[in-house]
Amino acid sequence: VQLVESGGGLVQPGGSLRLSCAVSGLRLGYFGVAWFRQAPGKEREGVSCIRTSDGSTYYTDSVKDRFTVSRDNDKSAVYLQMNSLKPEDTAVYYCAIVSYDCSAYESSATDYRGQGTQVTVSS
Repeated sequence: VQLVESGGGLVQPGGSLRLSCAVSGLRLGYFGVAWFRQAPGKEREGVSCIRTSDGSTYYTDSVKDRFTVSRDNDKSAVYLQMNSLKPEDTAVYYCAIVSYDCSAYESSATDYRGQGTQVTVSS
């Protein structure tokens, strides 16, 4: 099983980025995929989760109405569209396989996860 993130970078406050998570070794549709982030000196934070079976989505309060998670099962990929970015969104973002229904994804173990992609929001 392999997950590979891409799409991070440096963006000004108010800007947008789209992260991608390519999943190989597992077929989407039978598990959840969550996005996590971790900033230096801070604990990991569960940002969003999508049920790849039916597309149900979940978000932490700080990103609701700004971030959108989606999936393309045919391409075996999950995406995180991030709009209206703020400096406090700066972190390494990574995707991980979680339970099929995204239950308690924020505290889920991440046995299968990518290496992460850096997102920096700064003027």
